[in-house]
Amino acid sequence: QVQLVESGGGLVQAGDSLRLSCAASGRGVSAKAMGWFRQAPGKEREFVASISWTGRTDYGASVQGRFSITRSGGGNLVFLQMNSLKAEDTAVYYCAADSSRGFQAPYWGQGTQVTVSS
Repeated sequence: QVQLVESGGGLVQAGDSLRLSCAASGRGVSAKAMGWFRQAPGKEREFVASISWTGRTDYGASVQGRFSITRSGGGNLVFLQMNSLKAEDTAVYYCAADSSRGFQAPYWGQGTQVTVSS
């Protein structure tokens, strides 16, 4: 069993930066792929970024070049640095953990709200 706890969400203005954190615990967490997804009202959950246990990163097209995902703490802490935020980045952000980068059956955190005012 894996537990994920996100923090760092809030209300910011367009152009600001924000860093989200995800604390992971449970068996084998350090060997899992970790990722961030987001869901805006009325929209489907969207892939944001992921990082493998080897450090390989992937990003969604809408955040490429603005967001950065890292992990530390032996792989149990995952961060999402979000720069140049836009109103369309407003969503609930979820941390995810899975055995593969495909995230076909991930564990999910409870989510943290990010609101960007224009």
